[in-house]
Amino acid sequence: MTITFYYSPQSSAGRIRLTLAELGVPHEAVRVDLRAGDQRKPEFLALNPNGQVPTLVIDGTPMFESVAIQIALGERYGVEKGLWPAPGSPEQLTALTWLVWGQVNLTSALFRYIKNTSDWFPKEQQDAKQAEAALTEARGLLRILDGRLDGRQYITGERCTLVDLDLASVLGWGLQAGKIDISELKSLKGWLGRIMERPAVKAVMAEG
Repeated sequence: MTITFYYSPQSSAGRIRLTLAELGVPHEAVRVDLRAGDQRKPEFLALNPNGQVPTLVIDGTPMFESVAIQIALGERYGVEKGLWPAPGSPEQLTALTWLVWGQVNLTSALFRYIKNTSDWFPKEQQDAKQAEAALTEARGLLRILDGRLDGRQYITGERCTLVDLDLASVLGWGLQAGKIDISELKSLKGWLGRIMERPAVKAVMAEG
């Protein structure tokens, strides 16, 4: 089994990087310099025609889209390690639901808010009304996540899974870039604190 992981810092590849660390899966990490245009080189486009990270190659088969990669890693390595529910179980249905929810809903709202407020993007392309609408949506979604975690340690119950790591990665990025306050969302704040204390998370954050 060979795995090659193509990534770039400060990108959606961060959640896959964290997952690989948590799973302890041996792999080769290849940094893609987006500013230099590495993602547009023919050899990279042959793996991912979108020219984006994360990209994973498992035994010669390329994968892209972080949700697909998370599911594949969870099914191959996570069940045995207790980081992914068994196939066909009620917990797996819950895990799949919240994993996709995080990407389709939460990430989208956070990105639209950040795109219209952050110094990362040109001021002339920003729209205050779009930023306000995205922030309102993001806050509503965070309340939904807080409600899910009320009375639970983790998304699927009492055990941390790759879904928790994925959502925490998205949320950590969104809070840092968007400066969104979650101090009143007690369940969400406590959950995020538990994730941040995991050794693999600390190790990845220390690496930068």
